[in-house]
Amino acid sequence: MSRLLSFVLTAVLASSLASAAPTAISTSGSSVASAAQPSQTVPLASDDPNGVLWNTTTDTDPQPIRGELGGTILAQQNIPLQEQNPDILAPPTTDHGLIPNVKWPFSLSTMRLFTGGYVRQQNIQQMPVSTSLAAADMRLEPGAIRELHWHSTSEWAYVLKGHMQVTSVDQDGRNFLGTVGPGDLWYFPPGIPHSLQATNQSEGGAEFLLIFDNGDFSDESTFSLTDWLAHTPKEVIAKNFGTSLSAWDNLPGQELYIFPSEPPNPDATAPEDPQGQVPNPYIYRLSEANATQLAGGAIKIVDTRNFTISTTTSAAEVWVEPGGMRELHWHPTQDEWTYYISGSARVTEFATSATAQTYNYVAGDIGFVPAGYGHYVENIGNSTLHYLEIYNSDRVVDVSLNQWLALTPPEIVKANLDISDETIAHLTKIKPYVVGATEV
Repeated sequence: MSRLLSFVLTAVLASSLASAAPTAISTSGSSVASAAQPSQTVPLASDDPNGVLWNTTTDTDPQPIRGELGGTILAQQNIPLQEQNPDILAPPTTDHGLIPNVKWPFSLSTMRLFTGGYVRQQNIQQMPVSTSLAAADMRLEPGAIRELHWHSTSEWAYVLKGHMQVTSVDQDGRNFLGTVGPGDLWYFPPGIPHSLQATNQSEGGAEFLLIFDNGDFSDESTFSLTDWLAHTPKEVIAKNFGTSLSAWDNLPGQELYIFPSEPPNPDATAPEDPQGQVPNPYIYRLSEANATQLAGGAIKIVDTRNFTISTTTSAAEVWVEPGGMRELHWHPTQDEWTYYISGSARVTEFATSATAQTYNYVAGDIGFVPAGYGHYVENIGNSTLHYLEIYNSDRVVDVSLNQWLALTPPEIVKANLDISDETIAHLTKIKPYVVGATEV
């Protein structure tokens, strides 16, 4: 027994001396780093290279190969699609499991064509995970009208090209008329009737993005004026307005939806209204708002703090320079519906329980991030990435990983991540939003 005790004490003493030994110094005077020791409870994170392997501007043959994993496709290939989705074809090794599909290209949405324009949409039929938000992309030729109508949901819009004139009357009989251009917004609360018309200020009319605060919404289920009256007896219509039946001889027999007309005066004002105009404008000229300049790009935030009427929808307009990144963050209770205007992006979404998946996006693509999912948006192209983050809430709210760690006691952070004081010093107590390119 005494020999066993002596052996144990000797082993403990040797271990203590080894751990207390100073770091070896090389002949050049610099420290010689020993190999990283495994964590007490789990393996260390992998150092495998996991950068994006190609993008739409490179000449790389897009094949499902990462390092020694995978192999070339021997059968049929869709090269343009493979070029747009490097991280679907050759996922980073940090990806694990599958999250619900969070990508839909508007190019795959069926067009509804009209005399004077078109519309296409995305809802849970195309992307089932997007239960809180749906969208439509609409084009109107100069003078064309999206007829008088209303919705059971709110309508938030961003003008992509051209100029639009919108009109409305609220439940108290107060009217509104406003003209907006590229980068501007409008918003109509649920049930508030309105019309949309393209001006002739820009060649080709206008195109705009419409957002509805219900993922099951379909633009085909709109309450349209002509559709309603076409299904109401003319006797009732005449009685309602105090006219003869003949006054309605030219009433359309079915829904117009989009139809051509003469372009409106861009400087028009609303008709005189004894009730006055709406107290909070239904438009917001986001194009005239100053962007906050950041290390890796810029951002504009629009919510009820500057667009009072927009109580169900808020947004951030984001620019990320090449190599930059919308930082690691999440939204506590808000879903994020994303629309890519230009550039190429890489997004990894973390969904708890070791589940994470990476997607790629180009102009015209739609993304979705469920509330709570940790994510980033990285510019993987050679030009500025420009996109919209749209939320089903009255405020833009996110939690920055960088800021969270910087404002947490350092001892807690070091104990969790086993990082040095030097790394702690790199954390920032001010939310970065968009970080710049760095060498890694």
